[in-house]
Amino acid sequence: MNLEEHIFRARPSAVNADRSGTQSLTKAIRLLRAIAARPQFGWRLSDLSVACGMDKGTVHRMLSCMVEERLVRQRASDRHYLPGPFMFELGLALPDAMQFQRAAEASVNAFAKRMGGLALLLYRSGNEYVCSQRAGSLQLAGMMVYPGTRRPLFSAAGGVAILQTLPEEEVRRVQAENLAVEIGRNGTVRLAALQKMYDRSAEHGWGVNLGDVVPGVHAFGIKIINEAGEAFASLSLVGTADLYPAERLEQVHQELQLAADALSADARKFNM
Repeated sequence: MNLEEHIFRARPSAVNADRSGTQSLTKAIRLLRAIAARPQFGWRLSDLSVACGMDKGTVHRMLSCMVEERLVRQRASDRHYLPGPFMFELGLALPDAMQFQRAAEASVNAFAKRMGGLALLLYRSGNEYVCSQRAGSLQLAGMMVYPGTRRPLFSAAGGVAILQTLPEEEVRRVQAENLAVEIGRNGTVRLAALQKMYDRSAEHGWGVNLGDVVPGVHAFGIKIINEAGEAFASLSLVGTADLYPAERLEQVHQELQLAADALSADARKFNM
């Protein structure tokens, strides 16, 4: 991957393009995706409008409907919008996924405890990853990934581990859209760091970030395979440079692979 090749094709509007006849549905899904990404803190109306690229009037009307239908709730203390109970109820229609989530919780917690760092279970969600579980008590400044967090796939070692399994054409498409989001949010300041992580990961064949994005923070990712043989998720390990120096890379890889293989077995068991 060469991010510079995508810069002139990367347009923030590309990820928000509405298809004819489906604009309202596309906008509603965009709102729900954003709200689900911040389940604890929630959103102010004005911030949600900016984040989704929609005018405040439209956002307010759609949110009013979603609150009435219980997809979204508005917290009385600060008027922030958060996921509503109907989001949870919809998830009950996927019992296999819920069983996998419960089984994975025990595995991810045990892995984090054994390794002494933070363990993350990341699902692929289109061109993004969404954090499903975070385990471990290690304190890392700036580590702002929690259950519900959504980020571009190419921005984390676990996401890169998933990207490595995709066909070349799909990788190019995901990269272009990820880059549009990255430039829209942060400009070009992180592109060299993300390129370095991607290249290092390609060299090793799995997600490896030796302080490439955040100095002093090392992160690693291994794909998790479902029944169809697809990398639908990844297991990540995050810690300090002292905890996981380059000299421990092979050990970290072996431990991650064992844990990811166990999660892949559970994924097949529960028809993921």
